[in-house]
Amino acid sequence: MKKIIALACLSVAVMVSAPAFAGAQQEKMKGCNVEAKGMKGADRKAFMSKCLKKDYTLKAAAPAAEAKPTASAAAPAAAPTQQNKMKSCNADAKTKALKGADRKTFMSACLKG
Repeated sequence: MKKIIALACLSVAVMVSAPAFAGAQQEKMKGCNVEAKGMKGADRKAFMSKCLKKDYTLKAAAPAAEAKPTASAAAPAAAPTQQNKMKSCNADAKTKALKGADRKTFMSACLKG
């Protein structure tokens, strides 16, 4: 009985701590992506591998954290406009009964302009 209780307590502790670790790892991944901006291919892969290690300290930790809210505040404002444009273009394409390549060409032009 004691083993079952101990196992249950251990599993609860693991379930509670897992999301906290995932959040920290996700934040580190975001910071590493900011630092790796402009890198490509093998250089980026090597840098990301080094950056995601436990002992690596992010260079732009504070600026990236400050820039994040500004970017996320701007994204919701732009998203509804794009979403509304997509709805409008879809409605126009539907009324014109466009399909296949014609629809694709129309949607591309409509979403750009």
